[in-house]
Amino acid sequence: MTRLPELPIAEKFRVVARGFSARVDGVTDWDAPTPVKEWRARDVVAHLHWIRDVLGDAVTIEPGPSPEDEPAAAWAHLAQQVQGILDDPASMDLPHSHPHTGHNPVPVVIDRIWTGDVFFHTWDLARSAGLDDTLDADLVQDALTGMRQAEDVLRPTGQFGEQQPVPEDATETEELMAFLGRDPRWTPPTQVPQ
Repeated sequence: MTRLPELPIAEKFRVVARGFSARVDGVTDWDAPTPVKEWRARDVVAHLHWIRDVLGDAVTIEPGPSPEDEPAAAWAHLAQQVQGILDDPASMDLPHSHPHTGHNPVPVVIDRIWTGDVFFHTWDLARSAGLDDTLDADLVQDALTGMRQAEDVLRPTGQFGEQQPVPEDATETEELMAFLGRDPRWTPPTQVPQ
């Protein structure tokens, strides 16, 4: 069986998006806090729309429902649009240039900088909603290894928070989340009955 990190770009995104979608479907409170202090659950979905700005004129992603008003529908629309781009073999002929990503075909850019973001935020949404937060172990391992090797370049970008303490018995997923600036053992605050 092929490891998730080694799947073709379109298929890797399909698997990662399916995992995120499963958590979206399980959210019952879109205003619940998340491991990212400033964000509610709906803000996780809203954040992922940054891909539209990065891709700019290289490809068209049609506007969809508002992540603030309809987060589940907004995610479904965005994921469908991106999957459509990745499934189109002609998209490999769409050039993209950006100071931080260099010159690459659009699918390569999506794979390198956005699929991973969707993957990481699957954990945030799962934790926020009290859902299964299990992530693919191979992709966790590859992401953690790669990010540690590039930490001197990545950390100053401000793309994620400060390294957090890692428990001695931490799983690799917990190590990754701590690297990204999350409390790896974060749980939603308990609500006091009124």
